[in-house]
Amino acid sequence: MPEKIKWKGGALLSPLPAVMVTCGTLEKPNIITIGWTGILCTNPPKTYISVRPERYSYEIIKNTGKFVINLTTAALARACDFCGVRSGRDTDKFAESAKLYPGGLHAVPALGLEDTPMLAESPVSIECRVSSVVPFEDVTMPDGTKKRATHEMFIADIVSVAVDPSLVDEKGALRLERAGLAAYAHGDYFALGKKIGDFGFSVRKKRPQKNGRTKKDTIPAKDVNFKKNPRPPKSKTK
Repeated sequence: MPEKIKWKGGALLSPLPAVMVTCGTLEKPNIITIGWTGILCTNPPKTYISVRPERYSYEIIKNTGKFVINLTTAALARACDFCGVRSGRDTDKFAESAKLYPGGLHAVPALGLEDTPMLAESPVSIECRVSSVVPFEDVTMPDGTKKRATHEMFIADIVSVAVDPSLVDEKGALRLERAGLAAYAHGDYFALGKKIGDFGFSVRKKRPQKNGRTKKDTIPAKDVNFKKNPRPPKSKTK
């Protein structure tokens, strides 16, 4: 195995969910694409999004204290990218979305937040109420140069989750693999590949089946054909 080489320090965690965050009101909704997001705590359920203060949506979220994280699918990738490179200050992203997604995008009322839009076309919408805002300090680099902090973090409580009913199977389990979710990795969008395991499969005892396979057999990583998932052109979205 070749030795690793040193790379410049930076925000290189990949892949990440490129999500479409809706904010504002039902009368005047907006969408911002966010790459810096994740789960902070399971119980109580908390999440976060990091937003540049100069973004149009920053003041909206800071004033309303509410937003909805809408998961992105491969089919929504083009619209997702557009919402990250155009500003709501001078663009009605919902009005323009018909050029990017069949039938366009639609803002509908969130289920657990008053007068807050969620994205009808997203398979999963995570409704959030801001609990705190974390600013970051400017940093001095090893060479003495100073860099301004680029983002502020909105920490939020997850108050409700809205899901497409087609993702729930007959046993009431959520089947996210049906959603066709997309991910973001250092400037590129990817359609998620095939399932290669589930939580705990590395230690779970396998039961032999009549056909010679085991009940929890999964596809070896080397056999997964990721080429079946086309990749959109490289984007400059941040």
